Amino acid sequence: MDSSLPLHVDGADKGFNCDADKGNSSSAFPSEDWKQKLNMLLNDQSKQELVSREKKDRRDFQQIETLASKMGLYSHMYAKVVVVSKAPLPNYRYDLDDKRRLREVNLPTTLLRQVDGYLQEYLTQKSRRKENFSDLWCATPADSGGTDEGLFEPPKSLSCSRAVVDKFLCQRSSQMRDQQRTWQESPDGRKILEFRSSLPAYKEKEAILSAISRNQVLIISGETGCGKTTQVPQFILESEIELVRGAVCNIICTQPRRIAAISVSERVAFERGEKLGETVGYKVRLEGMQGRDTHLLFCTTGILLRRLLDDKKLKGITHIIVDEIHERGINEDFLLVVLKDLLAFRPELKLILMSATLDAELFSSYFNNASTMKIPGFTYPVRTQFLEDILEISGYRLTPDNQIDDYGPERIWKMNKQLPGKRKSQLSSALEDVLRAADFNYYSPQTSESLSCWNPDFIGFNLIQYILCNICEHERPGAILVFMIGWDDINALKEKLLTHPVLSDPNRVLLVMCHGSMDSLEQRLIFQEPEDGVRKIVLATNIAETSITINDIVFVIDCGKAKESSYDALNNTCCLLPTWISKVSVQQRRGRAGRVQPGECYHLYPRCVYDSFTEHQLPEILRMPLQSLCLQIKSLKLGSISEFLSRALQSPEILAVQNAIEYLKTIGALDENENLTILGRHLVVLPMEPKLGKMLIFGVIFNCLDPILTIVAGLTVRCPFLTPSDKKDLAQAAKSQFSHDYSDHLAIVRAYDSWKDAEIDNAGHEYCWKNFLSPQSMKVIEALRVEFLSLLKDIGLVDRNMSSCNAWSYDMYLIRAAICYGLYPGICSVVIKVNSVFLRDSTAVPDSVVLLFGGSISKGDTDGHLKMSGGYLEFFVKPAVAEMYQSIRKDLDRLIHSKLQFPQMSIHSFHELLFAIRLLICNEKCEGKFVYSCQLLKPSMMTLQQALVSRTTSGPGGDNTKGQLQTLLTRAGYGAPFYTTTQLKNNQFRATVEFNGVQIMGQPYSNKKNAEKDAAAEALQWLMGIQTGNEDINHMTMLLKKRKTDHN
Repeated sequence: MDSSLPLHVDGADKGFNCDADKGNSSSAFPSEDWKQKLNMLLNDQSKQELVSREKKDRRDFQQIETLASKMGLYSHMYAKVVVVSKAPLPNYRYDLDDKRRLREVNLPTTLLRQVDGYLQEYLTQKSRRKENFSDLWCATPADSGGTDEGLFEPPKSLSCSRAVVDKFLCQRSSQMRDQQRTWQESPDGRKILEFRSSLPAYKEKEAILSAISRNQVLIISGETGCGKTTQVPQFILESEIELVRGAVCNIICTQPRRIAAISVSERVAFERGEKLGETVGYKVRLEGMQGRDTHLLFCTTGILLRRLLDDKKLKGITHIIVDEIHERGINEDFLLVVLKDLLAFRPELKLILMSATLDAELFSSYFNNASTMKIPGFTYPVRTQFLEDILEISGYRLTPDNQIDDYGPERIWKMNKQLPGKRKSQLSSALEDVLRAADFNYYSPQTSESLSCWNPDFIGFNLIQYILCNICEHERPGAILVFMIGWDDINALKEKLLTHPVLSDPNRVLLVMCHGSMDSLEQRLIFQEPEDGVRKIVLATNIAETSITINDIVFVIDCGKAKESSYDALNNTCCLLPTWISKVSVQQRRGRAGRVQPGECYHLYPRCVYDSFTEHQLPEILRMPLQSLCLQIKSLKLGSISEFLSRALQSPEILAVQNAIEYLKTIGALDENENLTILGRHLVVLPMEPKLGKMLIFGVIFNCLDPILTIVAGLTVRCPFLTPSDKKDLAQAAKSQFSHDYSDHLAIVRAYDSWKDAEIDNAGHEYCWKNFLSPQSMKVIEALRVEFLSLLKDIGLVDRNMSSCNAWSYDMYLIRAAICYGLYPGICSVVIKVNSVFLRDSTAVPDSVVLLFGGSISKGDTDGHLKMSGGYLEFFVKPAVAEMYQSIRKDLDRLIHSKLQFPQMSIHSFHELLFAIRLLICNEKCEGKFVYSCQLLKPSMMTLQQALVSRTTSGPGGDNTKGQLQTLLTRAGYGAPFYTTTQLKNNQFRATVEFNGVQIMGQPYSNKKNAEKDAAAEALQWLMGIQTGNEDINHMTMLLKKRKTDHN
């Protein structure tokens, strides 16, 4: 938003008649005056918005909103403030929030003395260190990461005789050709070749190889199941081997998901008669099989991007295949921009893009009209039934009750949630007009009645169970693939099906699940054919649309929904919500049924709903936060972030890019010129979100690494705490034993540590079962910890002496500080479109932690006023304490910077500063509270004196101060004062008295009665103008004047 001052609209503005409706109807709207005001706004280049606090404008907001919209302006009402702007307005503006509370922090005098003692000793030692180690504190611009030059240069190759190398490669190529011919001529090889020859892709082999040889870039489109994923890489490798160039041929084939990279590599290795890890290998996060003889590597897109950090020109790579480009993942779109630039420097490099849909022209035009070719697919006919067809043929009836998905104890809650009058969900809102216009008169009255009460918010567990049972009992053999939304829905449906007599019978049904986080063993179950007489049912997410092919699928059930990440750049919020899929996704799902024989597809939504679907899914780069992407752009030295992203296939909106850059500046990863800082350089090489990488670095610097490794790994994987629908209370009780101190993050640490202890006795699985923990998640956390630790060692932040890295791992206060340091500015997260605020994976932290480890702090408008995040957070402390926080923060930031520059530097030499910090972050040492600005009117509350104001022992009202105060207020025409008493941790009481919107606090006392009397005495002093400052103000006179005005 423009930084220019807003134009305030109030009663004094010329051209706006506040009394325009006098003598007329009270509902009259001064449209001509507002038109004039809005025209002035449009014509004034220096003004960005109109702001009005007038009550009548709030009353007329609907008319103002309509008028502004017609004039191309945006409007929003924030509580009692109406804003009209040239730019879109967010849902919340903290600068217009009159009810936003501020934070008042009080530190005990004893604590301040202790902290001051450490700081004085630290300052003495600091001056000595400056003399000996001035370079730690006076870094040059180059040291501070002012430019991107010299980052991640590729390792130097060993010098060797070129002739010797060429001879070796020639011999290796000849050997590879002989091995390939031997396999192809063997009985098993001929059998495999016979199968491959039946695939549509194999029939295009020569055309594909010819097109690759003639073009640097080739786009291949082919329907799912045509064989392009397994065959095209083999065509290239086989051709190069036959031409005695196998040893110098190196192919990388990227897949958007790890399950696809693993399964495809296994299949290709099998078809080549090899063990996985020889000529063909794979590499995904935490797992891989490859060797020095691997010439065809299947990997996730992220793995290739990591390689680009060390080798920007991909030396030695001859072919890059990017598969499933139609999915438009954020990594894939980013990779295409990088590869487009790389092709100009590597004319011999071949790029093959493969898509399962017919959108090749989009990619062709992006790569300067690159060649395209289509592999004609073959699928058996698939009979399609939409919801109305299912109901008409089967006679199944829908009622408001039998559509509710059974999530166990949550059933009643979900029923109540859908009662009339409740707010409609995003799924329902999107179909309102479609369903209103739908005509179901061609169907029977029973079907029409069912469709009229169809609820789009539900998947339809009961209907799915009915269809599955009908297929198992009456249809021909063949596996069933059920597309669900996410893991929770899959798990809930599985539990429901296991209660059915037919579907739970292992002699008749094999029930398996397919989702993105399953391990390799689970994955293999999906592809195994069941025994005779047993029908396989696969419950899957949208991962089964294109990433994997299950050959024996004959029946498909499609719920029409998937979880999709979305990012609102205006409000800077992201969420993962169920949404309707695209038409292309529907076609992909339907096509899974016709792989081996004619199939059946059941869509659990009406045809009119399908007709309303978008053609393609919105690319991830347009609906995801861009922080990690921006870091990669800077690490690869690709120039300006905004300019680079403007060259993407579909560039993200400018505001989303600006938000990402501002976030990276806020956390200290980028400087003001958008160059990587020393912190940013380290974050780049950590394969995780920047906030988690920052938390990990804190754990290294402050020697509490072990618990932080667990927290970061736990936030990277699926939540390890399980909540079965039928045992929700027991599961919550089990989790509470780990999270008894207001921290979900520390709960992960305790759960993992206890699991590790049980693993020593080979009782880990039993421990997980008793405590409702996921053993798979625990094992992934363990593997990620190893990976993260290895990366920290590689970049030099951790040495072999691990004991020093965990010297303070026991310190829960320091761990909370690490959590705050990493997750800031995520002070809290708000789930949108609900009536309540939910906090997930949260940790309560004291004020000092936020002040020392949150965002940068600046001095506010008055002494003792500190601002953070441009004023979003505000703190009030005593002026000397404010200076103390700012000084400590400055030295703390420099210490972190120096540790990152010189990893071998021991922070224990700064123990005085660290002891002072630790004293401050122990939350039971401090007292803080939220207050309104009216509670901070008294200057005496911000002084350094221990007493709030100086007073006589009995105060202005003597021993009867409460009665005197009430009498004074009653005579002035006000109601009786109201007292609130709070018990402090030192067994003392502090009272606050409130009247006419003013709140005044007294000193602590040993009992409630004296505390209330002291608060009343303080209020009397304030009212009668007995002040310790330079100016006496009779506040009672001011209140009387206001009262007189109110009566008038």
